[in-house]
Amino acid sequence: MCWLEICLIIRNAERATRGEELKKRGGEVPIAVVTGGSRGLGRETVIALARAGYSVCLNYVSSGEESEEALRDAGGQCMSVKADVGNLAEVGRMAEKVRKQWGRVDVLVNNAGMTRDGLMLRYREDDWDEVMRVNIGGCINTAKSFLPLIIQSGGGHIINISSVSGLRGKAGQAAYSASKASVVGLSLSLAKELAEYNIKVNCVLPGYMRTDMGKGAGEAMKEAERQSVLHRLSDPKEVAQFIVFLVTTETITGQVFCLDSRL
Repeated sequence: MCWLEICLIIRNAERATRGEELKKRGGEVPIAVVTGGSRGLGRETVIALARAGYSVCLNYVSSGEESEEALRDAGGQCMSVKADVGNLAEVGRMAEKVRKQWGRVDVLVNNAGMTRDGLMLRYREDDWDEVMRVNIGGCINTAKSFLPLIIQSGGGHIINISSVSGLRGKAGQAAYSASKASVVGLSLSLAKELAEYNIKVNCVLPGYMRTDMGKGAGEAMKEAERQSVLHRLSDPKEVAQFIVFLVTTETITGQVFCLDSRL
């Protein structure tokens, strides 16, 4: 077992204990919101945060059955809310449900995303608009809607999930790469804007994982595995554990963490 795993286990145990202590004292258990939380990395993040003592709002847009399965796996005081993150009105209603249920938010994980690959010469305008609407628009909408609740909590964390494609670009992924580069820029700007409210904003680049999105790009996933110096793909559970670790910190903000072993 490596030092990071040991640190994560200790911190998770401390966080879970703190959650139980808060309950016993009649205090407030920390609240997290995870977008795109029914599958893949989002699901693992919901489960990891719940096991670390958080009550979690799992956001989904279409996979209702999978969201309920994720909630059962997470246990604890969690709930699911259907909302299209690219629609500000729907995100606003989701934030209002969280406010009524818990009255605060400590952690926001912007995980929801999509891709529609294609070469620029033949790329459709509506595909471009949809990728931007969800990937960067979703981060903007959740920030606008949940920031009052995070400020009310006395500070917290926003974790935006980006991609190595946003730093390096990739042929056939102009829209996806541009949207994920925008997520990085947004994260760095928000880190500066929100520091006075004790809100830490960081960006995580998970790398290729065996999730539904990864499996949809089979050849690219095989190439990523070949390029990895470890000859393996990223693990959603490890990435989720890293996110749990990151939201326990108090002095880390404005950083871009690449968890991909392609150098």
